[in-house]
Amino acid sequence: MAIHPPINCEPLKQLVRTVPDFPKPGILFYDITTLLKDQKGFAELIDAMAAHYIGRDIDLVLGIEARGFIFGPALAYRLNAGFVPVRKPKKLPAETAKVTYDLEYGTDTLEVHVDAIEPGQNVVLVDDLLATGGTMEATVKLVKQLGGHISGLAFAVELDFLKGRDRFPDYDVFSLLHYNE
Repeated sequence: MAIHPPINCEPLKQLVRTVPDFPKPGILFYDITTLLKDQKGFAELIDAMAAHYIGRDIDLVLGIEARGFIFGPALAYRLNAGFVPVRKPKKLPAETAKVTYDLEYGTDTLEVHVDAIEPGQNVVLVDDLLATGGTMEATVKLVKQLGGHISGLAFAVELDFLKGRDRFPDYDVFSLLHYNE
């Protein structure tokens, strides 16, 4: 489901720095730190994300390590929801549920406390960027394991040309800043 942002995002896109050949030759890196340091830009980004979910009775916002930790708490605050961190292994002190998933060169694992989500709670999963969708797909599996209801997948940036959205035909995927190359 394609959702168009409620604001003109071009000024926000101008705040994103592009860095060629990072982290390796041939990659164009979209650096959001320049947007984050802009008081007005960061506030507009969070407000636009929140506007998409206001009125949907969101119980929790899950932020994916590490940059989802930037957007997740701010979005949770605006939605009057709780925040749950989705972490790399061995970072959470209590019992965890975990999912291991494939990367381009190997595997990775994500964890969440087993008591972080109650069955039936409405959750929004948030991360900074949607590329191929592997990390978000693993997070979706974690939420399903714990019985949560996924109300949406939120991203600040989406690299449309990588078609990560195609992995989530059954979910409301909301991205503010779109890049086609």
